[in-house]
Amino acid sequence: MEQNFQTTQVGSWPRSRNLLKMLRGYQKGAVSRADFTAVAEDEIRRTVDLQEQAGLDILVDGEHRRESFYAFVTEKIGGTTLMSLAEMLDYVEDKAEFEEMLRTMDMPASAVKNPTCIGKLSRREPLALEDFHFMRTLTRKPVKITLPGPYLLTRSMWVTALTRKAYRNHKKMADDIVRILRDELIDLRDAGCDFVQFDEPVLTEVVMSEECDRRTFM
Repeated sequence: MEQNFQTTQVGSWPRSRNLLKMLRGYQKGAVSRADFTAVAEDEIRRTVDLQEQAGLDILVDGEHRRESFYAFVTEKIGGTTLMSLAEMLDYVEDKAEFEEMLRTMDMPASAVKNPTCIGKLSRREPLALEDFHFMRTLTRKPVKITLPGPYLLTRSMWVTALTRKAYRNHKKMADDIVRILRDELIDLRDAGCDFVQFDEPVLTEVVMSEECDRRTFM
């Protein structure tokens, strides 16, 4: 019977307590990258098995290696640092509005980490090429790699007091972000990746909000 559409999963996957424990240990320097990667890869294997058992057509790795779906880029992109929303309070222009945003969140501001641009951006290493190569060893089915989109990264990375030392405005920084993502896309294509998904959740503010210049999501 002809298949009318293909099925896939959005990208991220629930993480076990053990993986989260190892991630926190790795971030604090108490766990080696090799040990964390070994645990993450075990989780990825289980994630792939579950997707294949469910009959999905296009598989993802669950983003188990990542701090979050976009914060992980600080390990790959030069000129960035990872800051909690609480730490960012010292640098935002409209502190009252930012504090109001923090009050409406359903988690501690110290728990939410944001990639922040503090210098000229450069792609120190591929963002997700290693993820794809590992996935290719686990399945013959088409593989989808997820990446944070250019608008999301531009919106989240810009903190005027820190970023303007390297870039005059958002557009100049966005130009470098687009170049980095384009290079990543080409490398994934050349490696044989079947699908690349750019995540842009903040675009909902452009579509749904009357005022789009407020920093509400990140």
